This record gives sequence, C-alpha cells and structure tokens, in this order.
Amino acid sequence: MKRRLLVLLVIAGMSCLLPFAADAAPKTDGRPNGGAMSYGEYGRPSTLDPITSNEMISLRLTELIFNGLVGINEKQEIVSELAEKWDVSSDGRTYTFFLRKNVTWHPREGEEARPFSADDVIFTYKMMMHPKTITSLKVRYEFIDTAEKVDDFTVKFSLKRPILNALAKFSFKIIPRHGPSDPLFLTREDTFVQNPIGTGPYILKNITADREIILVANENYFKGRPHIDKIISKPFADQNIMTQALMFNAIDMIVLVNPRDIPEIQGDKRFVLQPYNALSYSFFGYNMRNPLLADKRVRKAFSYAVNRQEMLDSFFNGQGTIISGPFAPGSWAYNLEVQPLPYDPQKAIALLKEAGFEQGADGIMQKEGKKLSLRLKVPIEKESEAMKRVVLAFKNYLKNIGADVSVEFKEFRAWNEDVLREYDFDIVYASWVFDDSADISQLFHSSEIGPWKYNFIGYSNPEVDSLIVESKLTLDHEKRRTINRKLHAILAEENPYTFLWSLTNYAAYHKKLRRVAIHPYKFFSFADDWFIPEAEQK
Repeated sequence: MKRRLLVLLVIAGMSCLLPFAADAAPKTDGRPNGGAMSYGEYGRPSTLDPITSNEMISLRLTELIFNGLVGINEKQEIVSELAEKWDVSSDGRTYTFFLRKNVTWHPREGEEARPFSADDVIFTYKMMMHPKTITSLKVRYEFIDTAEKVDDFTVKFSLKRPILNALAKFSFKIIPRHGPSDPLFLTREDTFVQNPIGTGPYILKNITADREIILVANENYFKGRPHIDKIISKPFADQNIMTQALMFNAIDMIVLVNPRDIPEIQGDKRFVLQPYNALSYSFFGYNMRNPLLADKRVRKAFSYAVNRQEMLDSFFNGQGTIISGPFAPGSWAYNLEVQPLPYDPQKAIALLKEAGFEQGADGIMQKEGKKLSLRLKVPIEKESEAMKRVVLAFKNYLKNIGADVSVEFKEFRAWNEDVLREYDFDIVYASWVFDDSADISQLFHSSEIGPWKYNFIGYSNPEVDSLIVESKLTLDHEKRRTINRKLHAILAEENPYTFLWSLTNYAAYHKKLRRVAIHPYKFFSFADDWFIPEAEQK
C-alpha cells in the first residue's frame, strides 16, 4: 500500500497534467473551526503508515492521515471516500470504482500538492501484495485476482470468487506512488513509514523530541476542512500518569481509559466518559515451537490453573466478559455454547502428570530431566499497574501447579522484534482488536506462520485450516456461522491461547470537545466533524 515512484502524474511527455483539485469548500454545518486537541496513548506507534502498522496506536493515526476507496459511517453503512461511486457486476466478481477528481495528496515541504489518481490505487494494491512487503493485510485481500486501471479516475478489481461483504473490504487506505522510496515494496526501514503523506483530514506536521506527534488540519480536504486546527498525540509509559494528565488539563482525551481510573474520571463533571464496543480480547499465547508447549495437555493445564474471574474483578473492576474462544464476544461468530474452562488447579496438575511431568524437589514440574521453566514476554514500556498485576498473577497461578515462569517486560518495538520476527518467547500476553470479527485466518491458519505475521505462535491444524478456508468461500451467512462455531469449539479445546476476557472500553474527554463520535475499531473515523466552541479554544 505504499510505494513510491517519482511519477509526476504527467501523461507521457505531454504538458497536460491531471487536473489538480481546487481548494476544498469549508464545511457548511455552522460549527466553528479552531482550537487544538491533545490525546494520550499508552505507548508509541511503531510506524505511521497503514501497511506495515500492526498495532492500534498506529492504526488510529493512519485514520487521520489516509482515506480508503470507501468508508463506514456512524450507522455502519458503506459510504464513498476516494471513490465517489462504484458498480458491482451481476456475478459479484467485478468491482469498478469511479474516483473523485478533486483530491490532492498532502504536500511535502517545499513542494506543490500532487493530484490523486487511479495510479495511486493500483500502486497501493500492488505494493500491499508484493512478497517482500511485510504486512498482515495480504491474507485479507487474497480474494482479489487482478487490479486494473481503466482510466485516470477509474479502477477495476476482479475477484477470484464472490465473497460476503466484499465492498466493505475496499476501505484499505490508499498511499501515494510518490511516497515510499522503493517503487516495488515497503519495509519498515523506508522513510515513508515514519513521515507519511496521505489524503486525509490531517497532515503530519512533525514529531517532537518527546515523540509527540503533531497533526494539522488539511485545508484542502475533499470533504471540507476539519474543524479542529491541530491534533497532538502524546505517548505515556504509565497509565496512571496519563489519567493524571487528563485530570490536570495536560491532555484533552484518553482513547482507552484504565478501568481502575473510571470512578475518578466519572466523578469529575469536566469530563465525558464514553463507552465504545470494540471487538477485542486479551490472551496468553503459547509458542508451539517449544516441545513442552506443543502438548495440548500442558496448554490446557495452564488454562485450568488461571482464575480469570478473580483477575477481572480485582484488576479491572469486573468491567468485562470472560471468553472461551477465538472470537470477540460481541461478534456474531462467537459460540455461546462453549463455556470458559473453570478454575481448577487440581485438574491442571492432573493434566501435567498425564503429559509425563513429575514434581521435582524444588516444586517445579519436570519431564525427562527438563524443567517446566518458561519465559513470558509482555509488550509495554514500563509495567503499568493493571498489566503488571495480570502477568504476576499468571506467574503465581502457574507456580501453584509447578510451572516456573520468568516475566520479561519489553518496549513495544523490541517485543515486536522478539515475537513477530525472531519467535524468541515461550508465552506472550497481548490483545487483539478486530474490524472483521469473523475472520481469524491471520491468527490461526498455518499459511500465516512467518516473520511479521500474526500466527506467531506457530499453530498448525489441518482441520482448522480447512474450516477457515471454507468459511471464507461460502456466501451463505448461516453456513458461515455454523463453520465459525465449530472453529470456536476446536480452538477452545486446543488451547493455543489461554483466552482471557473482553474488556469494556471507555474513552474520556474534556467537555469542550463537541460532537464526538467514536468508531469502535478505528476510533478517529469521524474526527473531522469534531469541534471546539470558540469560547473554549486555546
């Protein structure tokens, strides 16, 4: 999705440039422009482009900088973005998009803004699917057979087969062909991933020495200039400090409030506490490359050993739901008939003994002279209170059944390197957030085992592979539901993860921010309509 060539968008040697956009008209909603909004994030983004990004902090920023061909409105309806209209063939295998002609890319320092065209769309697709581009998006778009430029403002995608809800998948972000330094594929070493340009409502202005990311309003945004002049993303290594920054007016918003801080914020009339239903869950994942963890009985023993309800109540004020399998509980794919394993340490010990382990003199289980000693890697910059309590409780639960767990807290980029590239871990603690809650192929299909892919635990099961493919191929929604319910049951039994919980998400923001609508996955999808009354602008 990002490749770049110095194509000046000039037709071969001719002097007729593709039409540049006129200045976008201001919004006509009567709301004032002006003011700045700063928001707190727990951690820093690894990249700022929509292709190599693989965590939510980055994704939220790309939502402000880039656009897709289509988008989703507040009613969850598909609406036009860079494509102003589209046609779908009667057999559901050809999608033709007619692009807007009044869109320009954010200008780089000292350069004129360049026009957006079909070349950028084809470029993005080819770069996204290039074998050397490391991205989790490939599997999501494997259903596309060809992408073709019809003319300067028309593109045609041919599908390998009709699929359910195909149109919504064309919301992938488009990048400029003059953006990346390599014209063929995108890597994290490319300067574009840290200094991107898009077509979206906000332009990346600069990144400060403190790693604050400053975005300014795009005066020529094709939907109309966004109301708020400046948005600043501020990283925090400690959630408690982030909450205090909100309370003392150092920031205006927190995108994800620590559940333990909800009562404090709720009791302050200056702030709005807004729930949003993200499709997400947390888990402990097990590296199947470790022979000890390749045994399903060991993984299942760990799930029996953990008192999830106790942790949820103690560390998150009970603000969540215990889960039993690989789908978020708010998803139609979730199998309610599969119950979470109960807390049963005696059953856990029995399973370990069944797997051939015996307790040593030091209390640690061992098998054939090898101790059940494992490394747990956790992706944070510093141990936040809630996360530290979860992992230390997990360590103690497993100690009670004879497993020795050492905990390593890693800065997110280092965690990414260790887990996604080097597979240097035994257990991880992490969370998934879904936009398509019924598609778990990236997590559990064996083709997704590889560097920088999401099946980093190395899980492989031919039956699961077959069911995932069958789920993707069917056009019958009820059949797909049945397949996914079976997938849920198998993965709950296999325990590649100890599935934990889905937390209730809350954002908190100062009441000066108005008309704040939040996308449950991308968060900032509607931020160009947010505004600050003139009397409260600073």
